[in-house]
Amino acid sequence: MSRAKIYWMLVAVMFTWGANVPMLKFMGTHVPPTTVTGVRILMAGCAVFIVLKFLKILRKPTKREWGFILVGSFTNVSLHQLFLNLGLAETSATSGGLILGTGPILTAIAAAIFLKYFPSALQWLGLFLGITGVTIAVLVGSEGLDTGRGDFFVFISILSQVLSYMIVSKAARTLDPRVMTAYMMVIGSFGLIAVSLVLEPSGMVQFLDAPPIFWLVFLVSGLISTALGHMIYNYAIGQAGATQSAIFMNLNPLFAMILSSLFLGEILTWRHFVGFLFIVAGVMLGSGAAEDLYKKRKKSRTTPRL
Repeated sequence: MSRAKIYWMLVAVMFTWGANVPMLKFMGTHVPPTTVTGVRILMAGCAVFIVLKFLKILRKPTKREWGFILVGSFTNVSLHQLFLNLGLAETSATSGGLILGTGPILTAIAAAIFLKYFPSALQWLGLFLGITGVTIAVLVGSEGLDTGRGDFFVFISILSQVLSYMIVSKAARTLDPRVMTAYMMVIGSFGLIAVSLVLEPSGMVQFLDAPPIFWLVFLVSGLISTALGHMIYNYAIGQAGATQSAIFMNLNPLFAMILSSLFLGEILTWRHFVGFLFIVAGVMLGSGAAEDLYKKRKKSRTTPRL
């Protein structure tokens, strides 16, 4: 698959993940967050298994691949989702969004350490511009960051997710990332459900009192944002690499703020749009898209016309 198609797929994934933020906030008003997350990811994992079976690419992992899957389940699903829910319950959306926005730079550092992949100068510039844009957009209207336990939990969440990308990159040499996604989701969801029974003992019962609109949002969030989104993203990691794929994570908080403004009534200002420009520039440079366009234009100019 061409890099352009991979990039557009990543933009679409970031849109669905951004849309998932207001959906998660809404679902959390009816069912405790860890409980709803565990059940939602279990449903998403089952859906991915069905899709892969239909595509005839589902297979039983090898003993070595099971090791990657178990570590990925713990870091990408159980640990990431647990600390994200705990953190967002104790910190502001501004602080949480800013910390989540460090994902691309953390991925670049982790890739250099674990995968021996070192971004080019243009990619480092893209990473810097992207984080600058996230900072400008997220800090609009804030009176400072209230660092505390909630912020620490969110940082643990994004760090565990970044580490899982290293696992996916290594496993992708022999195991289709989409197959790995299915196994990770189902195994990781059982861990979340087990924890929710301790932290939120009455959580499962509250599903019975949820209104119809909750179930609609629950299905959209689980099947599109989680199942389809993570399947495509992990596939992109296998195709484009962890660092280049992570560049697009800068779009996640941007889409989240725009959609939260539409559905939750949050106010957007001109600084959000300035942040947007930085983020787009960062994505173009960091992903290599700008360099590809430059090379194609230069080639078209030097190619003699018949």
